[in-house]
Amino acid sequence: MLRTLVLLCYNLILPIMLLVMLPGAIKKMRARGGRWRDLWQRLGFFSESARAELDALHRSHAEVIWMHAVSVGEVGIAVKLVHELVRQRPQVGVVITTTTPTGMAQAQKLAAELPGAVIPLYSPLDGWFVVRRCLSVIRPRQIVLVEAEVWPNLVQAASRRGIPVRLVNARLSPRSERRYRQLRTLVQPIFTLLTEVMVQEPEDVERWLSLGLDAKRVVWTGSIKFDEAGDREPVEQMAEFRQIMERAGISPSRPVLLAASTHAGEEEEIARVYLRLRGAHPALFLILVPRHVERAVEIQQRLGSMELKVRRRSLVDREQSIAPDCLLVDTTGELKAWQGLATLVVVGKSFLATGGQNPAEAAMLGKPVLFGPHMENFSALVRVLLMRQGAAQVADFAALQGRLDHLLRHPQEAQIMAQAGRAALRNHEGATARTASRLLRQ
Repeated sequence: MLRTLVLLCYNLILPIMLLVMLPGAIKKMRARGGRWRDLWQRLGFFSESARAELDALHRSHAEVIWMHAVSVGEVGIAVKLVHELVRQRPQVGVVITTTTPTGMAQAQKLAAELPGAVIPLYSPLDGWFVVRRCLSVIRPRQIVLVEAEVWPNLVQAASRRGIPVRLVNARLSPRSERRYRQLRTLVQPIFTLLTEVMVQEPEDVERWLSLGLDAKRVVWTGSIKFDEAGDREPVEQMAEFRQIMERAGISPSRPVLLAASTHAGEEEEIARVYLRLRGAHPALFLILVPRHVERAVEIQQRLGSMELKVRRRSLVDREQSIAPDCLLVDTTGELKAWQGLATLVVVGKSFLATGGQNPAEAAMLGKPVLFGPHMENFSALVRVLLMRQGAAQVADFAALQGRLDHLLRHPQEAQIMAQAGRAALRNHEGATARTASRLLRQ
């Protein structure tokens, strides 16, 4: 009865929420290269070619899994998991859905790597009529949700059809846990429909249990993102980016300070830190990778007033001017490879915003990682890294400058930090294989 009431309220509010979000969603879609016809797929209307591909997938594979990954980060996790699923059971086919054009580009690349085994689609909106239509067309054996994307109508509709719904690589930040606990009466009826929740950290088990899930349904498997096994270093892409830097007049021998997934205001502050560091380290080069690439023009304009020669990554070959001081990456899906070329990595959204961004990728690449005081969304990971001295947390930009200066003067200490950070993530080794095995044993 309570679940019915919760879903009724949700479905009454959902159309209003979609209307409010529509202008912003359209703006983002256009900025990120989306197409109007993609909206039809999000409403559950599939083209004849898409239906034919799905029919062929069912004919050629004994089991079809629907895997949903919101955007680039989640799709990256899904890519590793899909490769492992197909390795363990070649007769598995996967329909991977994503929300953003950048996520779709990554999913299409996966489909090209596993032809005939993977079909990328845009995720449907969670309207009760939309998800029912999608379930009828996709016909999955099970549904896999990456991280924490739990849709009430989809979960309910799948449950009624006897389709298991599993959450993989699940994480629940302290902030989300507090919010869900406050709304426990509303969220518990939906979360208890989940067949299984596979969490990243041991302490995440208790957080999910606090929302009313049965203890048998919550299990620690480790983080797929932090699992080096099955993770491939982007060697070819790194070689390509070295050539881009050389064409821009940047020698590969120069030390590189990279700021990853920065948010508004952080680019200017980190640029000021960089300019002050250059007095003692004149060869230092700066790479900025903003979290939202559509801000690139604005960022370039702001940095241009700081006596900083900035070149956008997409325009390197068009602008044959003097060598820049800073490369501004305005293309998506390239953060990992750029981090692979860095000497030091600073994690964004940790100084002027709350939550932070994920430091694990840089740590796994063997890079010294630094971040600001606000890493709330990755508290468990940060605790492990700091305990093992595999990263450095600083209070503000002045402290960041001091720590960067010290590491540049003492590269052996930077190397020790990098090695410790990589070692700190080894308890996640095998997470991809463990997750795949649990999915396939249903």
